[in-house]
Amino acid sequence: MSVSENRLQVVFGSGQVGRALAAHLAGLGLPVRVVSRHRAAGLPTTIDWRGADAVDFEAATEAANGAAVIYQCLNAPYPEWAERFPPLQRGVLAAAERNRALLVTLENLYAYGPTHGVLLTEDLPLVATTVKGRARAAMTEELLHARDAGRVHIAIGRASDFFGVGVTESTLGERIFANALVGRRADFIGNPDLLHTYSYVPDIAEGLATLGTDARAIDEVWHLPGPETVTTRQILGLVAHEVGHPVGIRSVSKLAVRALGLVNPMMRALVEMAYEFEEPFVLDTTKFRTTFGGAGTPLPIAIAATVDGYRNKAITTALGASSPNHIIEQRKAERR
Repeated sequence: MSVSENRLQVVFGSGQVGRALAAHLAGLGLPVRVVSRHRAAGLPTTIDWRGADAVDFEAATEAANGAAVIYQCLNAPYPEWAERFPPLQRGVLAAAERNRALLVTLENLYAYGPTHGVLLTEDLPLVATTVKGRARAAMTEELLHARDAGRVHIAIGRASDFFGVGVTESTLGERIFANALVGRRADFIGNPDLLHTYSYVPDIAEGLATLGTDARAIDEVWHLPGPETVTTRQILGLVAHEVGHPVGIRSVSKLAVRALGLVNPMMRALVEMAYEFEEPFVLDTTKFRTTFGGAGTPLPIAIAATVDGYRNKAITTALGASSPNHIIEQRKAERR
């Protein structure tokens, strides 16, 4: 292999984190390949793309051929998360083993389970009580077993609830930012006056890139840095500043979410994780910061960028809805 091939960074997943990570790695001057079932819109032509379904071990291995580092940034539909996510990770793990590549995997915090407000550190036991939490813990154990058996080197990066441009299906997603832009109250499950860590997608991408390019990260678990932790109500104050008007909160009770879950699979899937918003939920990133340095994006800057992203999306949607082609198609539909 050439030197360039030996430095190849392969990102599985072309969602918000996968795209941001690929762009960050390319900005570092590294050769980058993205692997996903479908090519993501807006993926730069300078980044190589391969189509493959990670549940197919052979296809995943071939798509990652020549990788020095493989990043696992795939996800599964939330209502089917616990069933469909583990096979995806197994395919990426197989690709890393067969290509003798370092595996950097992105995890959430579900495996810890309720902590009753205790600071979340990397050495907490994985004692989740929920369906998704147990699935997450089992996936982590699979990675650690592969590491301990000498089959692969890994680095695990954990982040809290995502937010950022393009993040919609998140607690700090469309129900907050899109509602705020049009003057509606923000929908929120839980207590908005508790401290809660939210992770900003560009920070997640930068943290994962560090884990993949610094040998000190190998075979360890790391909490990825992000903006400062404040209450959700304080975040809504920053959102209000950016949109130019107050943003109210429409609190959604767990009972109401359960009722909605009878007809809405997404709501049904959210209920079991509500505990994260019923107690302080603070991610400690000391280990990462003292080892590698750096810090997350200041919260006001991250919120401003996210609001701008939602605002630009709304403008683009509005322009598309008023375009001549759209109007012609609408008139055809009305005549059918």
